[in-house]
Amino acid sequence: MKEFILKGISFVFHPLIMPLLGVLFYFSKTPRFIPEPIRYAKIFSICILTIVLPILLFFLLKTINKVNSIYLKSTKERLIPLFINSIIIALILIRVLRPDEIIELYYFFLGILISTLTCLILAILKIKASIHMIAACGFFMFAIALSIHYHININGTIALMAIIIGAIATSRLHLKAHTSQELILGMFTGLLPQLILLNYWL
Repeated sequence: MKEFILKGISFVFHPLIMPLLGVLFYFSKTPRFIPEPIRYAKIFSICILTIVLPILLFFLLKTINKVNSIYLKSTKERLIPLFINSIIIALILIRVLRPDEIIELYYFFLGILISTLTCLILAILKIKASIHMIAACGFFMFAIALSIHYHININGTIALMAIIIGAIATSRLHLKAHTSQELILGMFTGLLPQLILLNYWL
């Protein structure tokens, strides 16, 4: 039962869903008026580009034996997916989330791109960083930044997210997917780009 729950945590909070969660969180908290058609168009585009497209590409890579599992356990397996994901995020920044439209989301995704490229460089150097922690901690920092930016109280949400991050870390350790050092490296790789980019929009 314990094994099932921990595997479930890793699956439910997979890195692929974190960008979409960030977008949904932003639209649920921003006091700015953004017409519903624009909101839905952005959400739909992000969903297709960050979840559906990567899943389809994963199955393609698995078919040609470039990856073995969706968790990308080895640094070699990570190279192509991380490179492709970097291109997808760059495309989102160019075509979907321009800085003159929604600056907060633009810099959130710029932070994601920096984290992804950092993870790719580490993989080239045969160093693993937890992608689960990168994604979760990046979202966590963005949520805190939004609460400061809009002066809203989301202490309950932040506490829940901290618990979820702890659960993700526990899951990855228990499943022997990462060492504690890889989790810490992932945490900083996700947090720091978002923190540094606050200077440009907060």
